[in-house]
Amino acid sequence: MACIERTIQVSYRHRVYFTHGVFSAQNDLLKQVLALDRSNAATKALVVVDESLAEAQPHLVRDIENYFEGHAGELKLVCSPMVLEGGERTKNSYFHVSEIQSHVEKHHIDRHSYIIAVGGGALLDMVGLAAATAHRGVRHVRIPTTTLSQDDSGVGVKNGINAFGKKNFIGTFAPPFAVINDFDLLSSLPPRDKRAGYVEAVKVALIRDSAFFNEIERAAEKLAAFDPAAMQQLIFRSAELHMNHIANSGDPFESGSARPLDFGHWAA
Repeated sequence: MACIERTIQVSYRHRVYFTHGVFSAQNDLLKQVLALDRSNAATKALVVVDESLAEAQPHLVRDIENYFEGHAGELKLVCSPMVLEGGERTKNSYFHVSEIQSHVEKHHIDRHSYIIAVGGGALLDMVGLAAATAHRGVRHVRIPTTTLSQDDSGVGVKNGINAFGKKNFIGTFAPPFAVINDFDLLSSLPPRDKRAGYVEAVKVALIRDSAFFNEIERAAEKLAAFDPAAMQQLIFRSAELHMNHIANSGDPFESGSARPLDFGHWAA
């Protein structure tokens, strides 16, 4: 039997930025990210916002609209930001994925356009699936808004929704075009949700970096008081360790059985 065999190699550039006030008129980061591979035409974007975040920060949707209006020559917001429910409920059906993809079709979002997700990890998972499967892959920018998504899930390369009673049964591996961690977006988080991201940082420190674990221990009182500098350092270092694993493990799409970053995910 004849056989033709070739090795196909595809490289990805994975970017995680850290900033304050990403939608502030004085902050050019998002504009610069969206212009990294821009033609002469204004870059089109569809924005999806976590409903609970929009309720906690009522100015946010208007801030997003103002940002795009302020850069109208270079950026084009194709419609008002879609405000969709976040949390695990958003992943429990294909409904919201289909809703986003209908907007992709309606507003002529193509593979050179962007879908921007602003919210917690569950919303990012769902929007990421919509982006990865529309046109076989629309550029996706994540703006995580919880400590857990900023230091863990938001910087990863997975997306998905739940189906058939199984978590993340439908999904893909699709590195986002960029991740932007805006520390100011954490301001409205309840204390419990701020602490939730600490656990992931402790776990990855135990697995990968004893010095980081000692650093967390020394900063415990500041972290308990939600000291901004301590929180930001924890998020940065945890995100960096996750990125290092994805980039350097030799198995970023988990083809094998070694999944150290999933330790603890299935224990209660």
